[in-house]
Amino acid sequence: MRNFEFLKILNSPFKIPRVKFYIGKVTIGTPYFHPRNWVKPTPKMAMDEAKKELARREKWNNANPDVQFKQDIKPLDEMYKEKLRYRFPVPKKIGFDFVGLGYKTKWSETDYRHEWNPIWSFVFFKYQIALIFTSPKRECVSQYWEAWLYYQYHTKGSKQERIKQCKKDYPQKYTINNIDGGMKKVDYYDIILK
Repeated sequence: MRNFEFLKILNSPFKIPRVKFYIGKVTIGTPYFHPRNWVKPTPKMAMDEAKKELARREKWNNANPDVQFKQDIKPLDEMYKEKLRYRFPVPKKIGFDFVGLGYKTKWSETDYRHEWNPIWSFVFFKYQIALIFTSPKRECVSQYWEAWLYYQYHTKGSKQERIKQCKKDYPQKYTINNIDGGMKKVDYYDIILK
């Protein structure tokens, strides 16, 4: 399963991810929104949503009288029937969420972009326990996960050969601002590898 695929990092030359714990009110997203379920609407929920949608469209049309294409104002019963086919989000009362590593590729299949860390979340009414898997050092979260993705999907051979290929084809060398205002060169492989 893709949500647990990031655990392969435990058997790699990369350092073990740091686990941050959160216990408290529901505040950790999974990944973009608080934990929630999608439900079929009740008739009242569908009618309320239909009324809100019609009011929003009328307000937009009134605020934009010079626009050539106005928003379509349907009859309330037609909008109500349409809303009955939708699913609506409701906050999760009790349940687990297992969120895998979030990433995308930008310009090529090897140009990885880190989007979110893996999260395991348990919600019990309005409280949440969350485990967030992040890089061993706070300053290199993106470099940690992006380098591991390259290692995982684009290298072959022994662990040493794969790391050598990573360093050659997917370098993690940057020039960063120092605390004293100067510049320094950093190779993040020195930080993220065992």
